[in-house]
Amino acid sequence: MMLLDGQGRKHDYLRISVTDRCNLRCVYCMGDEGIAQMSHDQIISYEEILKVVVAAAELGISKIRITGGEPLVRKDLVNLIKMIAEVPGIKDLAMTTNGTLLLRYIEALKKAGLNRVNISLDTLDADKYQKITRCGKFEDVIKAIDASLDYNLNPVKINTVLMKGVNDDEVLAFLKLAMQKPLHIRFIEYMKIGDHDQAYSNHYLPLSFVEKTAKKAGLPFKPVPLPGGSGPAESYTFPGSKGTIGLIHPISKHFCDSCNRLRLTSEGSLKACLYWQDEKPVQPFLNNKEALKNLIREVLYGKPVEHEMAIHSKCGSINPGSMRGMSKTGG
Repeated sequence: MMLLDGQGRKHDYLRISVTDRCNLRCVYCMGDEGIAQMSHDQIISYEEILKVVVAAAELGISKIRITGGEPLVRKDLVNLIKMIAEVPGIKDLAMTTNGTLLLRYIEALKKAGLNRVNISLDTLDADKYQKITRCGKFEDVIKAIDASLDYNLNPVKINTVLMKGVNDDEVLAFLKLAMQKPLHIRFIEYMKIGDHDQAYSNHYLPLSFVEKTAKKAGLPFKPVPLPGGSGPAESYTFPGSKGTIGLIHPISKHFCDSCNRLRLTSEGSLKACLYWQDEKPVQPFLNNKEALKNLIREVLYGKPVEHEMAIHSKCGSINPGSMRGMSKTGG
C-alpha cells in the first residue's frame, strides 16, 4: 500500500517523540532554564503510540524513528522498542539520541529490535561540549558511538549542527573522524526552532562552507548513495574515508519536494511537517482503527508544498506562530 499526501509525495516514515524532556540544555534547542515541561499524564502512552504505529503500518508506513527530547530519559523505552519491532510491516526502527545514556541501554535496545541510531554531537572538544550542552559528559557520548559500532547499529550517524563562530573551526576534525571510523557525519544547518532562540542570525552558516573547507583541504566530495536508504541529506565520500559526510540544508536548499515524513508529538498530535503549525490530536480516534487511519490520511492530505521556514525566508522573515520548540516536536 502507498500512503500519499496532497502533493502526491509517498510517505513511509513516522517519527515519534516519546518525551519533551531532556537531560541536556543545548543552546540552540532550549533556553538556560530549559522548557516548561508537560506533566506525565499529558504525554502519550506507549499503548497509544502502538495503536498509531499499527494503523500507520497498515497504510504503508515501514520506517519508525524514536525521538524526544531525549528518548532515553523515558522509563521502559526498551519495551516500546520491542513492541514496535514486532508490528507487521515495520522494516526499519531507528532512534535519535544525544548519546549520554545510550551505553547503559545499548545491549537491551539491540536485542529489542533497534536497527540503527543517530547520535547528536556538535563538537569534538570536551570543553566546548560543556558550553554547547550546558551539561552532560563528552566521554559518555564517545563511548556510546564506539559501542554503537560494536553492536552493529548500522549505519551509525552523527548529527552535527553547524554554527558559525562555535564549531565551524571543527569541520576538518569531523572529516578526519569519518576517515578513521565507519561513521556517517551529517552536518545540519542551524534552524530557528523555538522562541527562546535569539542567536540564529549570528550563528547560521550555509553548508556550502563544509564543501569549501573540504575542497581547500584537498578532500573533494564525491556523491554516494545515502546510508540506510532515503533521507534529506546529500551524501558524499572523499579520499581515504571509511564513512560518509551528509549535508542537510533545511534553509539554503530545502528538501520539501521529497519529504516522506509524518510526525507524532509527545503529547499525541500528528504533524505532517516539522515547521508548520497544523497538527491534530490522535486520542479521540485511538479506539477506532479505521477512524485513526482516516485521520492519518487527512493530516497528510493537508501537508503543505513547503515548510513555513522556506516560505517566510523568501521575504526575509520567520513566522513567530511556528515557533514550537524542537524538544516538543521531535527533530
